[in-house]
Amino acid sequence: MLYYLFTYLKETFDLPGAGVFQFITFRAAMALITSLIICLVFGKRLIAMLLKKQVGETVRDLGLAGQSEKAGTPTMGGLIILMGILVPVLLFAKLENIYIVTLLITTVWMGAVGFLDDYIKVFKKDKKGLPGKFKVIGQVGLGIIVGAIFYFNEGVTVKERIQTAQAIETSEGTFQQLPQYGEAEKSLTTTIPFVKDNEFDYSVLISWMGDNYLKWAWLIFIPIVIFIITAVSNGANLTDGIDGLATGTSAIIGVTLGIFAYVSGNIVFADYLNIMYLPNTAELVVFIAAFVGACIGFLWYNTYPAQVFMGDTGSLAIGGIIAVFAIAIRKELLIPILCGIFLIENLSVVMQVSYFKYTKKKYGEGKRIFLMSPLHHHYQKKGYHESKIVTRIWITGIILAVLTFVTLKLR
Repeated sequence: MLYYLFTYLKETFDLPGAGVFQFITFRAAMALITSLIICLVFGKRLIAMLLKKQVGETVRDLGLAGQSEKAGTPTMGGLIILMGILVPVLLFAKLENIYIVTLLITTVWMGAVGFLDDYIKVFKKDKKGLPGKFKVIGQVGLGIIVGAIFYFNEGVTVKERIQTAQAIETSEGTFQQLPQYGEAEKSLTTTIPFVKDNEFDYSVLISWMGDNYLKWAWLIFIPIVIFIITAVSNGANLTDGIDGLATGTSAIIGVTLGIFAYVSGNIVFADYLNIMYLPNTAELVVFIAAFVGACIGFLWYNTYPAQVFMGDTGSLAIGGIIAVFAIAIRKELLIPILCGIFLIENLSVVMQVSYFKYTKKKYGEGKRIFLMSPLHHHYQKKGYHESKIVTRIWITGIILAVLTFVTLKLR
């Protein structure tokens, strides 16, 4: 909204300084700062209100050290994250941008699914919350919407490079000429890490359907989008088990995705790094700046010992945002690396349950791989303090983020 206001003031009255709102970096910085302020101010008031209404977390006895101390801690704190994202984006982003619109839909949609789950747990006194099948329906529904937007909307395009930028000699010295790109076109091309010609078109997967296979490419693309959104949102949900773990990890992922969005939407950087140039994706930097600000702002109250838990309201939303954002900038195949923490948490649960069922069926007694799953509870069972577990996982997350950057040149 402020972008449009100051653009109008610049064009109509030539207001000094109003032109600064044309710069993505400025609006991203303002979104980050605004998000932090909202989280710190709104968060304090929300926590006080939740305490007053006794909206506390019901903690099952899992035999973990310090677990009893968490009983009664306010939950549904994901509302702080949602507010910290939505308000700055509405203020500073270009709201006609299809990528921004899609991420706003994602935030509200997954936030609503998570809120419904938390509401049932807290106010209906049902510890199970929203049945799992309804969560999956919500994730699948979002996947269909996002997949359809990215496949059918004319604003979601890629520009193919025709000629690499070259330094040419002029009377004033050598300067860099902009690379030459063709017209923006629809494409299902994505990025494959560690491969020299690292672009892959999903439509190739159904090329066996004949000459008109391109018109049916949505049959493969939308299910892939559904799978990614479901996997990442569930991974974030499982990671949200101890104070500050999911929030800090998501902030690291957010910073990484923001850099990718900036270089993918900048014609010079895209050419230099030999990656796809995606028109209009640079605007996503404003969104991800608000996302990172919201995560850090929430972390102010969520670090050990937590004053508030995000609940499914926050964890499902941040997982959905990360998934859709990665798909938007054609980096979804980097998710296993960048979101390696989410992946490991997911796998630890799958492995634990599968092995327990297998051994129970074969030997009559179920056995376990880990002391407890998800994996962070395994280390709690081993006696590690929460703060040590969280800090070490953050460090691991930073290493994974650096490795993700390395894939740009390591091919």
